[in-house]
Parts: sequence; C-alpha cells; structure tokens
Amino acid sequence: MGSEMARLLEAVDFAARKHKEQRRLDPEGTPYINHPDTDTTFSEIEEWFGAEVRRVVEEVTDDKTLPKMERKRLQIERAPVCSRRAKLVKLADKLHNLRDLNRCTPRG
Repeated sequence: MGSEMARLLEAVDFAARKHKEQRRLDPEGTPYINHPDTDTTFSEIEEWFGAEVRRVVEEVTDDKTLPKMERKRLQIERAPVCSRRAKLVKLADKLHNLRDLNRCTPRG
C-alpha cells in the first residue's frame, strides 16, 4: 500500500505541475488541476505511469479538435465498449462536474 500511495502522490504532483498556470472560470479562480486539460502527451503519461494508465487516459480523453456536440456524441457511442477502469474515471469526472456546478456557477 505504501508504494501505491507514493505513486498516487507522484501522479498528483505531476498533474499539479502541468496545470500550475491554469484557473477555472468559477468566481474563486479555482486551480484547473481540479478539472484537468493540458498539452500532456500520451507518451509522457506512459513514461511516468505505464501503459495501462495511458490506455485509460486515451479512452477518456476527448478530441478537442472536434465540435463539442460531436465529442459528446462520441462519448455516448464509446461508453458501452470502454474498459471498466475508463468507465469509472469518466463517471468520477462527471460526478465531479456536477458537484462543482452545485458549489458555484461558472462565470461567462
């Protein structure tokens, strides 16, 4: 368990460094690490955390070059065939978004 906790802390540190300049649109300007979106590459994730983590991140990452409605359509289309881990990550992300909306209304 100690090595798992160390690995988790390493992942949090990695994410915090990647998001250090980003802020959310809420009135408090919450650090964006709370809702990550960076230019980190899949290769970089695999280098730091292994192929399994890379696969899950690839499964849950939207193609930001597509229009929002197309990204949402693809999320729905792909959900049934995603790995269990990817489904859990995606559900946790959606739950976090709902909790954030309950906490505060975004600016703009």
